[in-house]
Amino acid sequence: MALADLLPPEALAPPADKYLADLMGRGVQGRADHVVLPATAEEVATVMRWCYENGVPLTARGGGTGLAGGAIPVDGGVVLGFERLNRIRQFDPLLWRMHVEAGVTTADVQRVARESGLRFPPDPGAAELSQIGGNIACNAGGPHAFKYGVTGQWVTGLEAVVPPGEIVRIGGPIRKDAAPYDLRSLLVGSEGTLGLITAAWLRLVPAPELELPVIGLYRDADAGIAAIERVLASGVVPAAIEYLDGVMLSYCGGAYPFGMPEDGAFMVITEADGAVAEARRVAAELEEALGDAAVAVHAPQEPSDVADLWRWRAGAAFAILAQRGGAYSEDIAVPLDRLRDVARETLEIGERHGVPALSFGHAGDGNIHSTFLFSPDDPGEQQRADAACHELFDLALRLGGTVSGEHGIGWLKRGQLRHQLGPHGYALHLKIKQAFDPKGLLNPGKKQ
Repeated sequence: MALADLLPPEALAPPADKYLADLMGRGVQGRADHVVLPATAEEVATVMRWCYENGVPLTARGGGTGLAGGAIPVDGGVVLGFERLNRIRQFDPLLWRMHVEAGVTTADVQRVARESGLRFPPDPGAAELSQIGGNIACNAGGPHAFKYGVTGQWVTGLEAVVPPGEIVRIGGPIRKDAAPYDLRSLLVGSEGTLGLITAAWLRLVPAPELELPVIGLYRDADAGIAAIERVLASGVVPAAIEYLDGVMLSYCGGAYPFGMPEDGAFMVITEADGAVAEARRVAAELEEALGDAAVAVHAPQEPSDVADLWRWRAGAAFAILAQRGGAYSEDIAVPLDRLRDVARETLEIGERHGVPALSFGHAGDGNIHSTFLFSPDDPGEQQRADAACHELFDLALRLGGTVSGEHGIGWLKRGQLRHQLGPHGYALHLKIKQAFDPKGLLNPGKKQ
């Protein structure tokens, strides 16, 4: 029986370009025989059963905001989008929990929580487009993961469809569960290779009464990273610890809302949050920790100023793109005592490959976005930027880190897991894939 005969007409869509690529930007364009937009978990199960019976690859797609090619259907087959699976099934503000379908956007979850005085802390980029199912499948992070953790830490239960097309429910509206193997954590971060997440129970917390950023500016990376180390050693727990290196500041510093000092060549952004008294106490301690050797310390108080800061920080990526027209920005993570090495060696890698280089990112997690710029009109420069990224992956492993802190392996980093895990660890990884997906039809070629 044809797939179209098993689904309502509104669940079928033409294989338009928007379903065949993501934001990876490596020129990889997928292909699809069918695009299906299910509205229920049962329709997802129907599609998977058909794919398993007919040996057809199946690639899940959320909002298409991924940066590693995880949602690109490189082997053709069926693309399954989740934008119609977008209901909030249950919201219990007094119990700090929400049950949402996979296609609900991050921004909608945050908005509904905020309207009841609650917070869903994970804050990956592109919140208006990124979907909860995709964020869970990549275990997405964000600036405030330092204090609050990545997406998976806020998931207490999952509904998923697993081969050959069965709906399973793992966990639920519960905070503890020591009964089974941790199947929830296996599905979190699995990038659609083990099963397709259709709904999730999310844990919420009361929203902080006050958020107070504290920004330190320094003459060089050594002084800035020393300030990060002082923050960590102080025992204070900020909500975020970010850094932007001198090259990045040279591109976006002119728009910095509080005025960039002439000799400011490295920025550390921290934030205190919580009840009013607690936030003010933590902010004062952050000012003290960041003040030593700083050329300036800024501590905005007004909510509008706080919003301006984070808006500027989010827009910095556009300033990077404006320099050459193209940028490859990776997401390695390293032990915190190796931040200096990443900041320095990112520039050295760029110099060796003849492309502009910079770094920024979630310093408190050691999750750094080393970035290499290129002109899309210069294929040779683009290839050199890509080669620089692969040397960066080698650097991350040499420093005892990982090739992905938040974007995932996807298509871009295929082959890197074997280097990171070693032969025996990688064999276990493949056995897990085989146990869930014995025909290898779910998102083939990814997470390898």
